[in-house]
Amino acid sequence: MTWHQISVITTEDLAPKLADYFDKLGAVSVTYMDAEDEPVYEPAIGETKIWTNTEVIALYELGAEPELIKTQIYKKFDSEQLHDWRYERVEDQEWERAWMEYYKPMKFADRLWVCPTDQEQYEPGTVCLTLDPGLAFGTGTHPTTALCLEWLASHDLADKKVIDYGCGSGILAVAAILLGAKHAHAVDIDPQAITATQSNALKNQVLDKIACYLPEHFTPFQADIVLANILAKPLIDMAEQISGLVAPGGQLVLSGILQEQAESVMAAYRTYITFAAPVQQEDWIRLEGIKQS
Repeated sequence: MTWHQISVITTEDLAPKLADYFDKLGAVSVTYMDAEDEPVYEPAIGETKIWTNTEVIALYELGAEPELIKTQIYKKFDSEQLHDWRYERVEDQEWERAWMEYYKPMKFADRLWVCPTDQEQYEPGTVCLTLDPGLAFGTGTHPTTALCLEWLASHDLADKKVIDYGCGSGILAVAAILLGAKHAHAVDIDPQAITATQSNALKNQVLDKIACYLPEHFTPFQADIVLANILAKPLIDMAEQISGLVAPGGQLVLSGILQEQAESVMAAYRTYITFAAPVQQEDWIRLEGIKQS
């Protein structure tokens, strides 16, 4: 099927109103995109934060009239706030497989492969985690996840109990089991993350060793290793709670932290955790430490 795709760049304040109007004019879908490579971090709960200059992209069925839509949009809104109007026809494609052009096998610490389906790698002395991008965050391509995978693949996990707090796709919990951990407990506030984790555990034949929970169903206990790849603010807010999950002498790994946030996160945990030097990849930091006895 062929679609009309219309896009226009506008201001952060106007973008939601423009999106609503596109919708009223019959758009099948409306999407926001960053127009200037401007990062957006940690919106407040309930807040939808977008970019200072946002590209609004509307998709219409082929029977729509793009020129008429453009005329109505320019009548409704100040033309000085609308920039780079573009129109094109786009063809349907197998979207669920289109990502494979960009997502390739990755190797961590010469011990762990993370691969899309049908591109699995098998080498002596390595394990292979099969993972396809889905609704929940975490494929190993982002530095925050890569930093955690590198840590897991560099440590002896044999017979360890692991908690993956904020599990997303479950990639860290699954990797821990493949690398020798005895059992993993995956916790996330998003039901889609629980579904994704269970699916990925099943795909990698480790579902019997991974338990998944929403926070309200998780009974806290102390594990040998606790991983929390979230963001700086929730890591700080939950410092006592997350630290309490680490057994005395156990290891804590924190990620999702920007370089300028590292000291604030460490300060929140220093009562409980003795940290090693931070490890950096691009703008992101991994913190690792030992729970004080």
